[in-house]
Amino acid sequence: MSERGTREAVDTLGDAVADVEQRWRTFHRYSPIVMLAVGVLLAVPTGPAFGVDRGDWFTMAGLVACAVFLEIFAVRAGLARKGPSVTGSVYYGLRWALGFALSWINPLFAFYAAIGYFGADRFLLPRLVKPGLAASAVILAGSQSGGLPPENAAQWALFGALYAINMALVAAMAHLDAKERDRTLAQVATIAELKRTNKALQDALDENAALQAQLLVQAREAGVSDERRRLAAEIHDTIAQGLTGIIAQLQVVTGTDDRGLAREHLDRAADLARHSLGEARRSVHNLAPAALDDATLAEALKKTVADWSARTGVRADFTLTGTAEPLHEEIEASLLRIAEEALSNAARHAAATRVGVTLSFMAGEVTLDVRDDGRGFDPLAVPARSGSGGFGLDGMRARAERLAGGATVESEEGGGTAISAHVPLVRHDQ
Repeated sequence: MSERGTREAVDTLGDAVADVEQRWRTFHRYSPIVMLAVGVLLAVPTGPAFGVDRGDWFTMAGLVACAVFLEIFAVRAGLARKGPSVTGSVYYGLRWALGFALSWINPLFAFYAAIGYFGADRFLLPRLVKPGLAASAVILAGSQSGGLPPENAAQWALFGALYAINMALVAAMAHLDAKERDRTLAQVATIAELKRTNKALQDALDENAALQAQLLVQAREAGVSDERRRLAAEIHDTIAQGLTGIIAQLQVVTGTDDRGLAREHLDRAADLARHSLGEARRSVHNLAPAALDDATLAEALKKTVADWSARTGVRADFTLTGTAEPLHEEIEASLLRIAEEALSNAARHAAATRVGVTLSFMAGEVTLDVRDDGRGFDPLAVPARSGSGGFGLDGMRARAERLAGGATVESEEGGGTAISAHVPLVRHDQ
């Protein structure tokens, strides 16, 4: 079940338990008054049938008034909400005494006394619940047998039988009530456990989100550091060498009086300067892939391959397989960098006549393949650059591995080179 579904289940179960509890509170708050009114309505017209005389009427009126005040006190004190207590036990005992006295005058007041069956566990202390139920059964059995006190042996026998039946019913109801209470407690425990689980799940989700944000920041910082190392390496390997060559050409110019020779070396120095300027611009652009500003990865790769082919004179083809999708910025930038590095290596070292670049979108993965038919090399003979991580073959592997992917190199002398990088397919909006 999802986190949202679990939360909804907890809320639904919690609302159901709370609704049942609220209904029971309402019942225990108002049912005694209602049943007292029922007893009065039945006792008034049936008084003569039960031999109620004038004195009994005044006594009954006084007892009813006391019962009304008692119930008003119970409602205002919120005894139905507080649960078992000493005050609740005193209230239950007074209500039983009033019910007993009223039923002695007119058995139909047993409707008021019957409330004792339902409120014993709500008001009485645990050790008083069973005595309270037994006392309420006395009133009910007396009413059912014709009123208290029994007038003869037959009535006593009937009272005894009815009392036994009432106690059996009380035991059955107590058993069912215990089962219901256990079920309610189990539901409450389930709600509490689900809430704890939901909280733990939410904490885990929050922690995961924070870790993802931290990892993204670290990945970006690592990318910046890698780009700085790569730029330093390119300055050393290309621009610095170009400047050294320019200085050497100019030194020749300053040391000769031959204008033709001087012009030749000046032209070479100018070519080296233009080449170095191009290298500097390429390095700067690599820090922030301008090719991805207004283009998809596939479009940027296609243009990069075409420009490289025009610049080097080597035939290069770009192929897209699968359905292209907009990828996360880190994914697109890394794949573009890997392609540029692979093409740069092919131009510098491979002496290839043909290069192929393939971008493949597959289920959950994106693969970039760069193949050439150049001179090749022995991958095991290439020394690893410890700590470089920003250029060459190590740099390509590092870029892919930072994105939970990988890169492989297959090559042999005279058999060309194939570089394959694969990363997870993480869409732009994820």
